[in-house]
Amino acid sequence: MPDKETLERAEEDKREGKSPSTQAGEFVREEMDHIREGKHGARSTKQAIAIGLSKARRAGVDLPPPKEGTASSETRQKASRDVRRGKSRRKPSTTRARAVRKALKREGHGAASSKSLSRQARTASAKRSPASRSRAAKKAAATRKRV
Repeated sequence: MPDKETLERAEEDKREGKSPSTQAGEFVREEMDHIREGKHGARSTKQAIAIGLSKARRAGVDLPPPKEGTASSETRQKASRDVRRGKSRRKPSTTRARAVRKALKREGHGAASSKSLSRQARTASAKRSPASRSRAAKKAAATRKRV
């Protein structure tokens, strides 16, 4: 279950008209904080991000599953299950939650380090086209808050 503050921040992002990926970013941030606090670990930064996105979908963020060809069929199926769970209000299984937490506790905490996050961002960025990166940078500059 996500923290109350995370849900509030995501809700605020939605009110401000920010994209679902920005709203989901709050859940990813929460996940990184949990790993840094020692609540649990993750095998890789990619896994930590996936956990955050899964939580976002289950919390009702309008984040669609990845398109065909961008992720494995298992990942896409899991994402669509998470989306469905986000629409229904069923209580998660405590036994399963405990098993997941126990497995994650055995993992390391390097996945949330600034070095590994930086490496993940760099490799993700390298997979995108220069035009796509440029568009994103221009959009970020245009929507940046002026203080």
